[in-house]
Amino acid sequence: MSREIIAILRGVQPHEVLEIGRVLVDAGIDRIEVPLNSPDPLRSIEMLANEFAGQATLGAGTVLEPAQVADVKNAGGTLIVSPDCNPAVIDKTKELNMLSYPGVATPTECFTALRHGADGLKFFPASLIGPSGLAAISAVLPKGTKTYAVGGADPSNFADWFRVGATGFGIGSGIYKVGFTAADVAAKASEIVSAYDAGKSA
Repeated sequence: MSREIIAILRGVQPHEVLEIGRVLVDAGIDRIEVPLNSPDPLRSIEMLANEFAGQATLGAGTVLEPAQVADVKNAGGTLIVSPDCNPAVIDKTKELNMLSYPGVATPTECFTALRHGADGLKFFPASLIGPSGLAAISAVLPKGTKTYAVGGADPSNFADWFRVGATGFGIGSGIYKVGFTAADVAAKASEIVSAYDAGKSA
């Protein structure tokens, strides 16, 4: 079962990324982003891409410039996630046949992203938009648009987001913070997967 969960490893370092990646994949989370404001992010992405080729979708978060998209591609990443809706970043991502998940908060940003070929919309920060906000915006989005709640979605409210049609979630500090061990991440991932599965089937 492929779950629509993107694990955000902000601050992860290369020496720990493979062990953390392994516990995530083993838990059933097969989408992983390393934000570009992490230490040596391209090295971490390259290591993950080499280790989990065919097992997981890997790439970068906090991608703000088109040139960064090419850097991620060269490191072996296929996933580009941004906090904002930058058409130039989306265009470059699609030009390189990568997956594009730009950050949006308004209908204008949603439609701009979709017109440029975004594969899914990252509603960020989800804590400000809320399930009711997503419900209102989703009413005008094209059928089948993938929507992800990021920054405020956690196991306690997955069911609320699913009820308004959210596709999935991006989870940052709820799954990894600087200083977490692989065992810490495994415990968090297990809780997240259980809540996701329960919310999805509710």
